[in-house]
Amino acid sequence: MITRFIRKISIILTLIMVFGAAGLKAQTLDDAITATHNELFDKADQILQNLAKSAPSSQIYYRLGENTMLNFLSDTISNSLKVVAAEAKQQFEKGVALTPNDPLNYVGLAKVASYLGDQQTADQMRAKAKSFLAPYKKVSKIPNPQEYARTLAKIAESYIVFDKVDTTQAMPYIREALTIDQKNEMIYIIAGDLYLLVNNGSLAIKNYNKAQETDPNSPMANMKIGSIYFKSKNFSAAIPYYEQAISLDKNYAPAYRELGQLYAMAARLEESKTNYETYLKLTNQNIPAKIRYVISLFYSKNYSAVIKNVEDIFAVDKSRTFLNRIAGYSCYEQGNYAQALIYMDHLFATLSADRILKKDYIYYARILLKKNQNYPKLLTELDKANAELTAVREKNESLKGAAKEKDKVNEAPIAAKASDLQNNVNNIEKDLDKAYEAYEKAITFEGEDANLIQEKANSYYIHRHYNEAAETWSRLLTKGKDSDDNYLQIGKAYYQAKEFDKADDILNQMIAKYPDQMQGYLWSARNASAKDPDSKLGIGKQKFTALIDKASSDSVKYATEIFDALRYLGYNALQSKNYDVARAYYNRMANLDPNNKEMVLQAYSSMATLYMSMGEYGRATEFYSKILGLDPANASAKSSIQYINALQSSAKPKASPNEITGVIKDKSGQPIAGASVRVKDTAAEAWTNAKGEYKFTMPEASTVLVISAKDYKSIEIQITKSRVYNASLGK
Repeated sequence: MITRFIRKISIILTLIMVFGAAGLKAQTLDDAITATHNELFDKADQILQNLAKSAPSSQIYYRLGENTMLNFLSDTISNSLKVVAAEAKQQFEKGVALTPNDPLNYVGLAKVASYLGDQQTADQMRAKAKSFLAPYKKVSKIPNPQEYARTLAKIAESYIVFDKVDTTQAMPYIREALTIDQKNEMIYIIAGDLYLLVNNGSLAIKNYNKAQETDPNSPMANMKIGSIYFKSKNFSAAIPYYEQAISLDKNYAPAYRELGQLYAMAARLEESKTNYETYLKLTNQNIPAKIRYVISLFYSKNYSAVIKNVEDIFAVDKSRTFLNRIAGYSCYEQGNYAQALIYMDHLFATLSADRILKKDYIYYARILLKKNQNYPKLLTELDKANAELTAVREKNESLKGAAKEKDKVNEAPIAAKASDLQNNVNNIEKDLDKAYEAYEKAITFEGEDANLIQEKANSYYIHRHYNEAAETWSRLLTKGKDSDDNYLQIGKAYYQAKEFDKADDILNQMIAKYPDQMQGYLWSARNASAKDPDSKLGIGKQKFTALIDKASSDSVKYATEIFDALRYLGYNALQSKNYDVARAYYNRMANLDPNNKEMVLQAYSSMATLYMSMGEYGRATEFYSKILGLDPANASAKSSIQYINALQSSAKPKASPNEITGVIKDKSGQPIAGASVRVKDTAAEAWTNAKGEYKFTMPEASTVLVISAKDYKSIEIQITKSRVYNASLGK
């Protein structure tokens, strides 16, 4: 009851302010049109509904439908296109039923169909509208040229869908309209809108100026020109046009709203506040006007004010549940993901499915992902905790006799930490499932959105859901988005998922389609190496050798790919103790691009490792010194030199904080000589002696050891705080 009373009072006050009447007068179609132009869509709707009851006409129903569509376009955040289109269509159909030969309602139906993506129906409705316009040979022979021209202009306007327009279809209609009637402001306004949408600002302004000349008392043309400069962020140029619009009609509310938004974006907050207050005053503080005010705040990125005003509206009218949407969006933009989720969950719980927007699903997915952005880090911590727990349990199980209780490590706190991390990961994965479900709803909301498929796949990859990432990216191929980059992303995802056969298949497809894309050959070679980690089949060596041959056509352009191939081949030779071959590869690495510091450092490190494995400590020291010459702070090189010096002086080397040791054995417990212990994705490596022992200093931030030996299966061990890593290899 209170809300109805406030609404009635608002209507009365609006009439008094807008028309300056001493008393109330009968509401007319012109009053409704004025209200629509002032963006008082709820007021216009009420006037038109009353007129439809007292004196229905096709013109009134057309205005009702158009008012509904314009209300939607002024606020696409709060309104659902499907719902609005259904409401507008109903009004246009009433107009058709009342006067079947009035063309404008058919134009309205064409506009609705266009927004819904039904171009066939849209074309049929335009043709129907045109059929009621009698053919003419001379303009002077048209019975009602003004209405004829207006209909043509509206047909032209029906080709506008959001910010796109088919000018090849629209412009002939607008030109014909201007030939017939050169004194109609709205025709020039529509012409300006068409030119603006194809980025022809000068012709847009020219037509808006023509509109102003046609109707010097109308504020609309100045408003349109001001909006051009506003959108291009030329605020100083926009302001005079808004002020001119206000000088023509001091009650023209949209100009105050635009100025409020403009000043907010320009950080002139007091002027912004003044204009927003005037806007709200002119609209009698009614809820629809406040909602448009909130939308303006959102677009001016004043997110805190958005949330405050939404809560103020909720305090008066809780039925506007769709406002949870813009509050949720604003919280997301502020980085308050937990509160954003509360608003969005409430939106989905209270709004019917037909009023949910595509953007809702997109924001919901992004909110959930941002809220849980520490997931990859948690996975790494969980892997480390589990590795540490496994190492502790293995150590405890190996203890015997009196040492068992004395040296036994308490597993409980480590197990508790791993359990807590696992619980956190499980909870996050539930949120991630919701995010991917929301992405899918957004992707399939209207056809299939390729950009969102890409975004979803990227998210899967970041969160280590590699199979899902590959399958999602594969959807792009079926949509014709078969770029070399998409093929590569799919191949890399399958590679990370250890689906080496699938990776091989997609990378071969990429190479066949893009034979000059060297990344395809590189990742195909890496995949072959992973597929044959012990080099029993030699497929990695074959592919890396072929890569060098292919890339040698331009060794400058493909230096990175050649370098990676040389590093693999050098390591492969070193594992087989083909030292001369390994040295040749490492020399090529060092000379490939002498100006590339990272390449040279990695080549020197590989060379130092080579000489360490050969027992030539002087040569190894020489290369570690070269590393320090390029990178004086290199801790690994420093500690390696210290170790060599201590070893050569027969002194017990002082253990580096990053020094690790261990023994590598086979499953029967026999030591394996010549086994490789390497830090994954680096050249840091050591080989076991006759007793299966190894010792070396690993680089900072190392995470995984790769242990391999000829005729044995390679294994990977997570690096923890422990500095002793024993392992057994199986055949």
